[in-house]
Amino acid sequence: MIGVARACPFDQLMVAIGGASQDVRANVDLAGAQLVVNDAYGAGCSSSIAAALGAVDPRCEVLVLMLGDQPGVSAATVSALLAGRGGAPLAVCAYDDGRGHPLAFGREVFGELANLHGDKGVWKLLDQRADDVIEVPVAGPIPLDVDTPEDYEAVLAQAEKAQVEA
Repeated sequence: MIGVARACPFDQLMVAIGGASQDVRANVDLAGAQLVVNDAYGAGCSSSIAAALGAVDPRCEVLVLMLGDQPGVSAATVSALLAGRGGAPLAVCAYDDGRGHPLAFGREVFGELANLHGDKGVWKLLDQRADDVIEVPVAGPIPLDVDTPEDYEAVLAQAEKAQVEA
């Protein structure tokens, strides 16, 4: 995912790392990324967002949240999200089968982002501010998260199927 982020027109690329930080540092090419250590990683994804917000450049107007375990997201997806966002405070990818990452947040919601809790905090924020959310259409299914060995096998199978069809 860092390679995808490098292909995007970001002024600042941050990677929040937590429980497996030594493994990530040893096995992931982090060149060009600013590392943020999230010591509260056990408190869920929202703690990584809060940790990263503390290091965001004060000139930042839009934060794009990408998951490190979602290899199906492309730079084109991020570009579509940013183009479709307009000036909306919140933008979410609307895939064929539902909402998914990446997400975009305008500066006006950074304070709310910093105060979220748990793994589903961003989704609760989207629900609470439903009138401020722009859904950006993205073709295809929500990209798979790779949280388990079975998820990894599913992503490999999906990639193999796509190669055969190409």
